[in-house]
Amino acid sequence: MRATPRDAATSEHLHPIHRADLPSGTIALARFLIGKVLVREDGASFLTGRIVETEAYPPGDDAAHHRSGRTARNASLFLAHGHVYVYRAYGTAMMLNVSSEADGVGGGVLIRAAEPLSGIDVMRARRGTDDIRRLARGPGCLAQAFDIGFALDGDAYGAGNALWFADDRSKPPRIARSVRIGITRNADKPWRFFVRGSPFVSGPAKLNRA
Repeated sequence: MRATPRDAATSEHLHPIHRADLPSGTIALARFLIGKVLVREDGASFLTGRIVETEAYPPGDDAAHHRSGRTARNASLFLAHGHVYVYRAYGTAMMLNVSSEADGVGGGVLIRAAEPLSGIDVMRARRGTDDIRRLARGPGCLAQAFDIGFALDGDAYGAGNALWFADDRSKPPRIARSVRIGITRNADKPWRFFVRGSPFVSGPAKLNRA
């Protein structure tokens, strides 16, 4: 696997979003992150992707991991907004989430899909496919492409850390919303946000026409 080092050409157009500038509130954060750039640094590689799909899991949501209160496993969801929460779904796929409420209040945003921007060769090697549309389309694929694991759980998000968000001042996307995917509780809530018309968005076509 070929590493992709950070250099001026890759990062000079990225403007870090400070944690204090992230909106506090799950629905607001889920919408805010659409179109922003996800940055993953691990010393050997510098990967970026434009976030094109998120889902909100706010306080009081029966579909959320925090619904039964704080535990050792979901504790990161109860940290102040802007902390990383990682869990394994279906026994195999890692999922990247960001805490989204005040300290002590459970809430999180699931990062569901991204359009790869840099470090694409590394992502292709990790995912075992050359199809750029499949590298980070769906939360499990995104986590594999960006090497998201339990080691990141509980980390404070921020520039200079292993995971952070940036604004590259690109044209604002057309944001649409729909019900969430793959859940049975609160399945009617329109808490999924995505870039309308993006080929990198996951989910069924009928939802993506919303």
